[in-house]
Amino acid sequence: MKKYFQLGDVLYYFVRVFKKKDPNAPDSFNLRMMHGINKISIVMFLICVIIMIVRALTR
Repeated sequence: MKKYFQLGDVLYYFVRVFKKKDPNAPDSFNLRMMHGINKISIVMFLICVIIMIVRALTR
């Protein structure tokens, strides 16, 4: 059961998405747009989760 609640991989993904870009990584317009949209969606998701938690606690 403890295995299912480990958040190490998830937290590592968030850190990896928002850290400084690797200069050796391939670069193209489509790739930059994809990563930009992913960052926006992650931020929106986290904001919505926070709002849902606040609403659940204030009821």
